[in-house]
Amino acid sequence: MQLTKRMKTMLGCAVAGVAVCSLTMGGSKSVGSGIAATKAGSSLKVLVNSGFDGLRKIKANSHRGVPRIQGQLGAKMSAAGAITSSLMQSGMSLQDIATQVTCGRGKMMSDPVLASACNVEWYGPNRPKWLGPFSDGDVPPHLKGEYPGDYGWDSAGLSSDPNTFAALREAEVINARFAMMGAAGCWAPEWLAQNGVAVQEPIWFKAGATIFADGGLNYLNSPSLVHAQSILAILATQVILMGGAEYYRANGGPFGKNLDKIYPGGAFDPLGMADDPDTLAINKVKEIKNGRLAMFSMLGYYVQAIATGKGPLENLQDHLADPLANNGLNLITAGKFVPSIPL
Repeated sequence: MQLTKRMKTMLGCAVAGVAVCSLTMGGSKSVGSGIAATKAGSSLKVLVNSGFDGLRKIKANSHRGVPRIQGQLGAKMSAAGAITSSLMQSGMSLQDIATQVTCGRGKMMSDPVLASACNVEWYGPNRPKWLGPFSDGDVPPHLKGEYPGDYGWDSAGLSSDPNTFAALREAEVINARFAMMGAAGCWAPEWLAQNGVAVQEPIWFKAGATIFADGGLNYLNSPSLVHAQSILAILATQVILMGGAEYYRANGGPFGKNLDKIYPGGAFDPLGMADDPDTLAINKVKEIKNGRLAMFSMLGYYVQAIATGKGPLENLQDHLADPLANNGLNLITAGKFVPSIPL
């Protein structure tokens, strides 16, 4: 039978055949089993096995004499085989073809799990792991690579509960954003002061105390911009502004309801950062990676402030000038700084 010969040919490229046929024959449950396996978070190996199973079922149906689908199925599988052959001749592997087709399927169906194949470098079962090539068997089953920054590390089992996992992911992203802004705010005034810009107090951990000094605290050294002399007024302003922003983020507000609590989208996306799903997925990874570095940086700033009483830029310059004398292991200068409030 001609159809059987085509199927034998297609068995040599099952991954791509299943994916392409699933796009052209959305109603076939047999072929769709391969896609269903991917939705469950399975690897490409499971997709291949499901694909073989689907093709075997179609082949079995052909022996039962179902003439209605033979012509259509044969034509579509021939087209799938021709597309696969052409792509392989251009240098793509079967896994590359399956990844691209699964990515397209995810975009068409707006399925985030299938769409994660579009960013196989950072998502899915083939993403980088925290132990590199030695991570096999050490990745807990609840970490499937569906979220940005998932390197398969959860030795304490903190994310085993889905609700706890969602809360921790949200907390990490929000704290990462604060850390990135805070880290920049720690060194930027010091850098401006070193480059001739008048700054009332360039050292980050001393700046807040100037609100108690005579004349108060002038933002950007300009009394006409923000002149702060009341710590209670500053506290009330922060509670109102930040509390309102957090309330709208969690519960929705003038920009819409039921929006993503963590990432931009809908009306609250003036820069269009969520317009392209592929770009957004990569930006999520970049954000969490830089945010984690910023959180560690802030911890380093705290320790440096206690040990040396200097800002991060001055500490860096001292270290570069004499690395052996000015480093974290130097106990001579550590602990000498005693914070004080200007009177």
